[in-house]
Amino acid sequence: MEICGCLTVTGKSLVVLGLQLLFLITLGVPVRSGDSGLKDKITVRQGDSAVLKCSVDSNVSRVAWLNRTTILFAGREKWSLDPRVTLMENGAVTEYSIEIQNVDVYDEGPYVCSIITNNKPKATKVHLIVQVPASITNISKDITVNEGSNINLRCFAVSRPEASITWRHHSPRGFHTFVTAGEHLELAAITKDQSGSYECIASNGISAPDVRTVQVTVNYPPLISKVRGTGTAVGHKGVLQCEASAVPRANFEWYKEESRLFNGINGIKIENQGKQSLLIFLNVSEEDYGNYTCVAMNPMGITNASIILYGPGAMHDVNGAAVLSHFSLCSLMSMTLLYRLLKF
Repeated sequence: MEICGCLTVTGKSLVVLGLQLLFLITLGVPVRSGDSGLKDKITVRQGDSAVLKCSVDSNVSRVAWLNRTTILFAGREKWSLDPRVTLMENGAVTEYSIEIQNVDVYDEGPYVCSIITNNKPKATKVHLIVQVPASITNISKDITVNEGSNINLRCFAVSRPEASITWRHHSPRGFHTFVTAGEHLELAAITKDQSGSYECIASNGISAPDVRTVQVTVNYPPLISKVRGTGTAVGHKGVLQCEASAVPRANFEWYKEESRLFNGINGIKIENQGKQSLLIFLNVSEEDYGNYTCVAMNPMGITNASIILYGPGAMHDVNGAAVLSHFSLCSLMSMTLLYRLLKF
């Protein structure tokens, strides 16, 4: 706050008043208690208004409000250039109070109401404390890593008093779990179950917590989670089902023995729907019966499952005797698949 140099008083009066106020600041004795320490502590939130009260009586000859060594008001004359500072008009002759609107952190500090009563200087001291709600200023960006990597998420906030920071994990399955407290969150050898969003929550009790989110995507190789064969009579429609979870999403291929199957050839239709692939036989023949291999692959890896198309009289388990297995790199089919994997 600055002192206004344009006053409608004589130079002599200004010097006298300045000396008197300086004398008041130096002596600074509380009006009522005699305690030379701070009379009051007023706590306000950043952006709110602060009212600094000062009690006077009919014997007061001079009164002023000061902030450190800056004069805010001398009597009813405003010296401060700050438009946020006003003298309160309450009609009470026993009160000389000011209001500071839209308080900010630089307003924090000591304020003095200086009074001359019967030619004796006295003062009431008020310490203004400004609280700042927690606000996150720096947080890690969304990140994509491979399974097994180490990551370090960071979250920094400004506040007064200092904010506490906690992390909460929202997994893709909808689970919400508390992770840890502190500005840094370290995850070693991350797994696919640790993917999802991580909330940084900054709170100091002044207002609602500030919450920001970091999205963590974990790449992992395909995992075939569901296969289903079918018992279908000749001349009917048959469907083999293969489902695989993976990040990035898996690509599917179908094989019978060493031969890859293609959509629309020999009455076969292949439908890929998200993480699921269907091998559809539009009109099953005797030659269609047998073992089929579903292959799921992405840049992270490759896996496969064996599924059987059988006749209605055959004995199989409910999943069509599906068997999970890995290709041998010695086989021609494996070499072909590995080549395709490296290409994409």
